Amino acid sequence: MTRPSKTVHDPRAAADNQLVVAISSRALFDLGDSHDLFEQQGLDAYRAFQIEHEEDILKPGVAFPLVQKLLSLNKLAGDVPPVEVILLSRNSGDTGLRIFNAIQHYGLEISRAAFTSGAPTSDYVGPFKADLFLSANAQDVGRALKAGVAAATILPSNAPPRASEQLRIAFDGDAVIFGDEGERVSREEGLEAFHRSETELADEPLSVGPFRGFLSAVHRLQAAFPAENSPIRTALVTARSAPAHKRVILTLRRWGVRIDEALFLGGRDKGPFLDAFGADIFFDDSPANVESARKHVATGHVPHGVSNG
Repeated sequence: MTRPSKTVHDPRAAADNQLVVAISSRALFDLGDSHDLFEQQGLDAYRAFQIEHEEDILKPGVAFPLVQKLLSLNKLAGDVPPVEVILLSRNSGDTGLRIFNAIQHYGLEISRAAFTSGAPTSDYVGPFKADLFLSANAQDVGRALKAGVAAATILPSNAPPRASEQLRIAFDGDAVIFGDEGERVSREEGLEAFHRSETELADEPLSVGPFRGFLSAVHRLQAAFPAENSPIRTALVTARSAPAHKRVILTLRRWGVRIDEALFLGGRDKGPFLDAFGADIFFDDSPANVESARKHVATGHVPHGVSNG
């Protein structure tokens, strides 16, 4: 990949522009067996198991390939890494030693962490200034969203890792990048009323959704590389279709945010399209959409908006 065209000379400014991703240990590594043990036999059995298997290297979890690609962007940059990944875990520092052993084994450049001994990890998302929080714990994700941070519940998936070195991120539109007003109209008044409303309001920007800030952070990172040879590619994958497409395009233009591909599917199943795009991660608010998507790609459920009550 081509290196950034400009060298950043102010380390403090570069640090302020870092893309910061906070991730839970269960999203990063496969902790399914030990988590089941915790659920069935409690904390003492879990602690004993983790200490007994401290030197056994954990297998990669659903979000592991995403984290690898995020951290690989630092090799293309200057003196100040543009990406930081922070570990947030409900393990204790004691049981968390196994997790750090795995981080070191795989060569992941993760140095900051918070181990909460069972308490919510979402309290530390803000102090770490995370742009995105990924967790297998839906309650932690909900708290982070309420605090104004882009957050998603990483769902179990058998999606294969992508061979491409390019990081590919796909977003749903309504209730993810944008607000959920359009979905409300569609649910309450029907598709015809939705298209009529979107046509009438085509020149009025859509409201901001929970992933607007994260999208901007990704855009800033993309801007450091030539567009024709960027290590990051983004896609909007939405159930909208014409004539509801125009408002989306004009809103993104007004925001000055780059989206490389826009798929207006008109209600078609998103999974095969995400597979064709080669998404490393897809974010959607709809429980039905994420069930389809996770069969094909790693998927994060965004529990926000009318689709989630």
